Amino acid sequence: MRYSAKVVGTGALLLMVTACAGQDMPTSQPAGSTGSVSVPAPASPSPSPSESVLPAPAEPNPPGKPRLTVPEGSTPVPAGKIDATALPAGFPREVWTANGGTVLNIRAQEGGCGHALGEAAEQAGDRVVVNLSETKAQTNQMCTMDIRYPVISVTLAAPLDQRTVVLKTTPAR
Repeated sequence: MRYSAKVVGTGALLLMVTACAGQDMPTSQPAGSTGSVSVPAPASPSPSPSESVLPAPAEPNPPGKPRLTVPEGSTPVPAGKIDATALPAGFPREVWTANGGTVLNIRAQEGGCGHALGEAAEQAGDRVVVNLSETKAQTNQMCTMDIRYPVISVTLAAPLDQRTVVLKTTPAR
């Protein structure tokens, strides 16, 4: 009996929600009105031929600020020049260079309330070691359980050239 009452109640609720979805119902009607009130939609200005309807080009990715896409003009680092053996299984292993090789754009991993971070820990003649980490969530804060793969930028003192990029993870900060 309890089960059928729940099913009927849920069905009635869904029926009401779907019946009202998408309708713009006025909260009051003018006195003497018996029909529905029709309000004309505001005219949307159409762009003139000189205006562009395309989004503005993306700005270069400033170091330390994650983004979802790889900045335009970035060049992929060959897989043979990436040492990702220290990364956990399933962690992205994608690196690009930009700005003449002085900026590394790295696909990182973050989740919930955390944000991906990266820093060049070592810049030797044959390799560049990048430590990837994630900020900790604040205490008593509700966070989603999603995983995101932003692109973070790390600035190098000199162009990458033929050096190997070594990716490592460090504890959350």
